[in-house]
Amino acid sequence: MYQRLHDYLKNLSKELVEGCRTKAYDGTWLYTPDGISSYNALWLRDFSYMVEYAGFAIPCEEIEGCIRYAIQHRREDGWMPDRACGDGTGIYAAGEAGHPIGEANLDNTPFLVYTVYDLSQRMDGAEFAPKWREWEPYLTAGLKLIPLSENGLVYNDPERLHSPYGFTDTVAKSGELYMESLLFWRACRLMAQMSRTYGGGDLFWYEGCASAVEQKINRLKDDRTGTYFAATGDCKQLDIWGIAYMLYIGFPVSEEGKRSILSFLKDHYDEYMYCGQVRHLLKGEYWQALLIDVAPETYQNGAYWATATGWVIWCLAQWAPELAVRALTEVTAYFQKEGSFECVNEGYQKLPSFVVSATNVYGGLEKSSAISAFRALLDQKGE
Repeated sequence: MYQRLHDYLKNLSKELVEGCRTKAYDGTWLYTPDGISSYNALWLRDFSYMVEYAGFAIPCEEIEGCIRYAIQHRREDGWMPDRACGDGTGIYAAGEAGHPIGEANLDNTPFLVYTVYDLSQRMDGAEFAPKWREWEPYLTAGLKLIPLSENGLVYNDPERLHSPYGFTDTVAKSGELYMESLLFWRACRLMAQMSRTYGGGDLFWYEGCASAVEQKINRLKDDRTGTYFAATGDCKQLDIWGIAYMLYIGFPVSEEGKRSILSFLKDHYDEYMYCGQVRHLLKGEYWQALLIDVAPETYQNGAYWATATGWVIWCLAQWAPELAVRALTEVTAYFQKEGSFECVNEGYQKLPSFVVSATNVYGGLEKSSAISAFRALLDQKGE
């Protein structure tokens, strides 16, 4: 069964990635969030997920082209775009052009850093080095604009809220933020790695920022469950996506802390999973504060997303492989029967042919395949 599911998800990812290409005004190939190119813009986080989890379907020269296009459309102060439109317009916050949802998104530059890093892993070092020297000042400047608390965690001022992580960009999280701090930490660690490899950059700053997040992230910890809240202010609620992502990206967590998260994901599976797709919060919970009105059980306020499924599968594969196999088979069955949507719920589907729903599940399966208990159970199920 492993090979069958692997081939299906790989082919679906490739089909959607290739279907989302559209040309910008200058001839640059942009990659849009949906596999039929109905959006005429490059969203930095969606593209980053495509490159990280299904980069086999994207030529290096087109990855480079998108990086350059994003940097060219940075704001005057250096803030990277949320998305860069095909007509040459840069948009920095969620929402329609001219009608932003809050201040500029807090994750724009981190996701661009991930894309640059992934390109570095695919190219010869001597060929990549001059690109790093060209792009590093812009990446560093973008990271240094992200607001931090005195503790070094990403901070959202309740009096002037930024739209946060893009897959929660309607949510008014305030105070010190969890998922956004993880994204910032990862970007700093990758910048430090590239700085050590290719020279240049502000290595001391990258490492200092990453260390601060490691030392202070437990300010967001829920002592009762051993998991983490999305924020210290508004929306101080358990973040399902965040705890799975924390382990997936290798954030340093104690063995006890790791066990707490894995146990929570196992014990509460049916409270956040539907057809192999993942809710932001536990079932029956809704965000305490929103930047715009989002009806309960829809979109980012109660719907289920495959964007986070791969992370959860990898976590469960280590602790409850039978649930990891269940999630994988159910999400694949949903894709085969209904399609790859941005988010779903009972009687609800939003935006078909959504690329990262497929690519992120495929990436999670690829990573999980190295876990012997999961792989054996998956193969056994196919007999």
